[in-house]
Amino acid sequence: MERVHLISLGCPKNLMDSELMLGALGAAGYEVTLDPSEAQVVVVNTCAFIEAARKESLDAIIEAAELKKQGGATRLVVAGCLAQRYGEQLREQLPEVDIFVGTANFLDLPDLLRRTTPAESVPVPYPGAGHLLARADAPRMRLGDFYTSYLKVSEGCNHRCAFCIIPKIRGLHESRALDDVVAEARSLAQGGVRELNLIAQDLTAYGRDLNPPSTLAALLRALSTVDGIRWIRLLYCYPNFVTDELLDAIAELPKVVKYIDMPLQHGDDAMLRAMRRERSAASLARLLDKVRARVPQVALRTSFIVGFPGESDAAFRNLVGFVRAEQFDRVGVFTYSREENTDAHDMDGQVAERVKRARRAELMEVQSAISHRKNRELVGKEIEVLVEGPAPGRAQKLRGRLASQAPEIDGAVFLTGDAQAGEFVSARIDRALTYDLHGEVTAAID
Repeated sequence: MERVHLISLGCPKNLMDSELMLGALGAAGYEVTLDPSEAQVVVVNTCAFIEAARKESLDAIIEAAELKKQGGATRLVVAGCLAQRYGEQLREQLPEVDIFVGTANFLDLPDLLRRTTPAESVPVPYPGAGHLLARADAPRMRLGDFYTSYLKVSEGCNHRCAFCIIPKIRGLHESRALDDVVAEARSLAQGGVRELNLIAQDLTAYGRDLNPPSTLAALLRALSTVDGIRWIRLLYCYPNFVTDELLDAIAELPKVVKYIDMPLQHGDDAMLRAMRRERSAASLARLLDKVRARVPQVALRTSFIVGFPGESDAAFRNLVGFVRAEQFDRVGVFTYSREENTDAHDMDGQVAERVKRARRAELMEVQSAISHRKNRELVGKEIEVLVEGPAPGRAQKLRGRLASQAPEIDGAVFLTGDAQAGEFVSARIDRALTYDLHGEVTAAID
């Protein structure tokens, strides 16, 4: 029995692919180890979305190759988006890699490992772009906390945002069958999962391609019938398709947390058009007004790109004004990454890196003041918290999250009191920081 060690990089969608990859390897008889020095096979599941992610992926590959050179692993596998995007170049540059698998065929890895022996050391090319939709019965070896899970509902994207390479890596949008998604949710709940975080390149596109067609709202209503699940969260809703039907489902269904992740990318009309996003900041403001009206107390998370080609000082000031006016609950700010094979790559008006960094810092400073004010408004209130377990490095403290805090990307609640990981409790908030909160457990919640 060979042992395999997997390094998972990138987004939650990549993490779920890693879990499926490990599930397939486990079903084929491989033993998974957390120690790379014990493994005969090392798999690096890579990200290639932006330059920083590619660098992190290449560094991990080189480190794994060094382990192999020192007599550790006998085979090295490079999987995921980097292999899908740069497979042919990587085969020439990294002869120490034995197998490349892309985003479409990673479940074939057990067969590829059987075909490729250490003596041959011949890379096996992936077949190219395609769709891989996880089946409910596909073995999945979950990583991370037992009480929370990502659930991928579709693959690929039909949008043509000027800055984004994802459609060329993941292909066009394709939805999973509704019954299939619900069946996997039931399986996860039976394994102890209490929180489902729905993920896709574009959640709001869910179901339009099915026969007969369905919707994200219909999926939410079906998932709400799954026993054991308490929180259902939406991560990445494309603004053009946030419908009244969807908003009503979020408002009406108790298990669907009042949290919408809706990346808007900018707040200047010219930049939105250049990015091939929405028509105008005014149309986005109207949408946000409608969201807040139909879903009372909703927490809105968004993200913006600064330094996109052609972003003038005036355009950036419009973005700052937009953020101040809309008072988002959560904001992520990214500096534009110039990606080859995207429409923005050859645009005029490329912005200097130092300007991008300065603009990001300024916008984050604006948002930090908004975030701190919103957190202060919670002091003295009792709020439901999902306990994650002991807080690392904080004696006598627990760490948890509100329904308005998504795993890994938002802040946390640090608690005094008794509770176990995976439990829901009521907590009184007594201190507010910029992104985190402090409080005391007051009661358990069934």
